[in-house]
Amino acid sequence: MATTKWTLDPTHSELQFKVKHLMITTVTGSLKSFSAELTSEGDEFENAEISFKGDIGSIDTGNTDRDNHLKSGDFFDAEKFAHIEFKSKSVEKDGGDYIVKGDLTIKGETKPVKLTAEFGGIATDPWGNTKAGFTLSGKINRSDFGLTWNAALETGGVMVSEEVRILGELQFVKQA
Repeated sequence: MATTKWTLDPTHSELQFKVKHLMITTVTGSLKSFSAELTSEGDEFENAEISFKGDIGSIDTGNTDRDNHLKSGDFFDAEKFAHIEFKSKSVEKDGGDYIVKGDLTIKGETKPVKLTAEFGGIATDPWGNTKAGFTLSGKINRSDFGLTWNAALETGGVMVSEEVRILGELQFVKQA
């Protein structure tokens, strides 16, 4: 079967992260600028190869002060580590979903992660482009990647949770 290359359609994709704040509510942020490529055997995504690159400078939580703090040395250190990167090691079919395992690099630290990609299907847009859609989800521990800044609360607990949930709506365009 022929190898097929798919590239991310950034106008129909989004990538968010969610983290507990004060251990009572969840704050949502996103990467506004990122790219991804997928190489598959035809239109089958099992054993696909996936690569991703996200621009730390594009972090947006809806609050400029918080965004600047996240880009600082306390968190991502965007001046020194401008990108987040992911490279798949395996993609296995699990019912209608895919289990994606690979290496995630944040702030110079590379760790294995496991994500779930729910397959939304393949469709052709009005301009004849073949698109594939996925809903991505997973969790990481931010301290595994050197994102250790926190503050203890007088009432107990900490300001920012260690667990970060990752959520994405990703649409890929089949390349001719």
